[in-house]
Order: sequence, then structure tokens, then C-alpha cells
Amino acid sequence: MMTSLISVFSFFAIILLFSCTNKKTNFSRDLQFLQKYDKVIVLSEGEASVIVSPKYQGKVFTSTSDGKASFGWIHYSAFDGPLNQHMNAYGGENRLWLGPEGGKYSLFFTKDAKMEFANWKTPAAFDNEPWNLQSQDAHSVLMQKQMILTNYTGSLLDITIERKISLLSNVEIENKLGISVAGVKSVGYQTDNLIRNTGAHAWTDTTGAPCIWILDMFPPSDQTTIVIPYRKDAERPATTDYFGEIPAERVHLKHDILFFKADGKSRGKLGIHPTAAGSVAGSYNADKKELTITLFDIDNSARYLNQEWKTNKPPFSGDAVNAYNDGPLADGKQMGPFYEIESVSPAAFLQPNESLMHKHCVFHFSGEKKGLDQISKKVFGISLKQISDVFK
Repeated sequence: MMTSLISVFSFFAIILLFSCTNKKTNFSRDLQFLQKYDKVIVLSEGEASVIVSPKYQGKVFTSTSDGKASFGWIHYSAFDGPLNQHMNAYGGENRLWLGPEGGKYSLFFTKDAKMEFANWKTPAAFDNEPWNLQSQDAHSVLMQKQMILTNYTGSLLDITIERKISLLSNVEIENKLGISVAGVKSVGYQTDNLIRNTGAHAWTDTTGAPCIWILDMFPPSDQTTIVIPYRKDAERPATTDYFGEIPAERVHLKHDILFFKADGKSRGKLGIHPTAAGSVAGSYNADKKELTITLFDIDNSARYLNQEWKTNKPPFSGDAVNAYNDGPLADGKQMGPFYEIESVSPAAFLQPNESLMHKHCVFHFSGEKKGLDQISKKVFGISLKQISDVFK
């Protein structure tokens, strides 16, 4: 009863906030759209809010720091049509998939199928099936999903996922990043993502082992740059040829940081090897003065799954952090535009009933450039001007 009252109170608080504005905001428009399809859950504190959907695979669809801006990318046209056989791209600024996508232990291709788009299919359990709401309160939601998947080798994987979304207070944001949010608008949330082996056999090098894969989808712009710090002593900092080599004018290594243009105009994906990866990544939209930071678990000595659509590469030689910029396909069609920042867990080599946890936080800051600049210097070690000037 108490959680129901809290939910009702949060809902009417959001409606009251929107009614005080003279026009519909981006966030209120997204909320009203989503409410046509789902009884979404809104977590709020002050002007900061996060929209969570158990029905749509436990996604965080979007968030706001001021009740106006909406930071997530939502694919409106995907909600009305029939289910797509390959992927139902509803969007969302934070979603959970399982990997690997390609390779010897792929979860997206049936046994012995040629790894090409015609045979690529996202498992329904994290593509279009609803997840179970376990509990909720004013600032968190816990969801669960059970599934049995068959990987490319033919091994059956009996899996339970538990996913908790927690809205963070300003104090918690400051403590996690070691910053001050004075003078800026902020919203932040933590996702605790747990995978459990609920089958009768262990996940090994022979059967294959899945991984947790967290993907953040955001609207692109000509003034948005992705920022991914890496360890300067790493022998192999980045993979830049997932979908063909990214043009040199769109990716840049400087200040021990990888910069990637996020304009949604040229399709490309890159990755940071676990030996080179740090625990933070982000982006900066210079036009809107919006700074995004992601913070996630990383294990520099663990084995990560190779997700490329190839079976001739070592399966546990993959990247730990990825970024994607959308763009037109060869036929001119385009799903977005959007861009993504992604983190993955190590391969989950689990005995029956063992589990692995992967945490991934998302933070958005907007407002006065001085305050944003201090946050950038503290987290990334560089100024906003240095980020904005990279591709000039």
C-alpha cells in the first residue's frame, strides 16, 4: 500500500511540475508518449526525474535534470508497428542486453548460421518481452527476468537477470564522482545488474559464457563529442574497425583520451580493450551545454567477450567499453540518428546458482559553463574547451 501511495504521489508531483510551465517540455512530451503504451514508473527528487519501464525490458527510457530537457533517445515510430524479426529498437538511454552479439558463443545467431544481417536476431527476452516488477519505492525499482537462451555452439543457458534502478541524490552524485554540483542542474542514477546461472551446468570455456551489456542511447548533434579516457601505458588502446575503419577526422587520441564525433551522420563503432579501459566515459554537447558522464565497473585483468560477427577470432579477446555513432546504411536508410556509450561485464564463468554483478551509472549536468567545466576537469582531466576544440 505504501509503495502505491508513493507512486501516485510521484506521478502527481510530475504532472504538477509540467503544468507550471507555459509549454510542453521535451521531457513531458516523452512521458506522455510513453504513458500511451505503458504504466511507466517515474522516480523523482526535486526537478530531477527518471522514467523506468518494466514492460519494455527494464529500460530507463529517459531522464531530466530540470523537468524540461530529456536526455534519452526514444524511437517513437517503433511502438506502433508489428514486431521486427531482428530488433525492436524502442530506444532508451539505458538498457540491458546480454552478449556476446557475435563470435563462437553468440546469442544473436542460431547454431552454424552465417553471421550476416539476415540471420541476426535479438533474443526476445531482452528485445520485446516484459520484465517482472519485483518492488519499488520513491527512488528505486527492482525488476527480474528469467530466460533460457541457446548460443551459437548449441549450449542451453538458463539465466535469471535482476536489475535495480536507483535515483541518486545530489550528495550521492558528488560522492561518486568526487565533484560539486553547485551552480548546475544534475540528475544521476545507478543500475545494479545481476546475472545468475539458474541451470544445472557450469558456464565454461566449452559451453560459452554470457556477459552483461549496458547500452546508453542519446540524441546526437554536430556539437557533441564522446569522451573516453584510457590508460596511457596500454599497448592496444582502441578497436576502431567494427563496421569498417572509422575515418580519421571522426576519431582522435589526445590527452590520453579517445574522442569520437557523435553527430549521427556516419555509422561507426569503437571499443576500448580491458587492459586500457578506465571506469568512466561520457560526452559533451557544446551547443546545449550538457555534460554526460557514465561510471561503471571495470576489471582490467578479466576476460571480456569478443562481440564481432566473426568466428575465427579468440572468443575472450573483446573490449570492455564501446561507443557507437549512428549513420545511414549503404541503402540510405537509418534507424536513428542517435549515439551510444556502452559498458560490458567480463564473461560470466559461473557455477550453478552463482551470480555476477555489473554496476553502471549515468549522470547528466547542464547549466552554467563554469560549473560544467569544473566537473569535466575533475572527472576527465580536461576542460570543456579542449573537448569542443578537438574536431575544429
